[in-house]
Amino acid sequence: MIKRVQKIFKVESFSRLAVIFTVFAITGSLSVYLGKYVLLFFFSENLEKNFFYWSVRILIIFPLYQILLIIIGTIFGEFKYFWEMEKKILRRFGVLKS
Repeated sequence: MIKRVQKIFKVESFSRLAVIFTVFAITGSLSVYLGKYVLLFFFSENLEKNFFYWSVRILIIFPLYQILLIIIGTIFGEFKYFWEMEKKILRRFGVLKS
């Protein structure tokens, strides 16, 4: 089963797969955590229970996640892997051309 997961993520070793999963875990948690503070910088705290706040927060988390994925991936020595993934995502959204 591990070989199948390695094939999906296009990695050769289990250790590299573990690093990639670690980067995903840290990036996901950090983007949700920092998303709150990014919004509190722009809006007051009383908007926290407002529907507008949560809608904007969800919209902020996505680009924040993409930026953090490159930064955290670079720290763990996997810049090339995550940059290729990032380009693929940006092509799907039409930001980059093939």
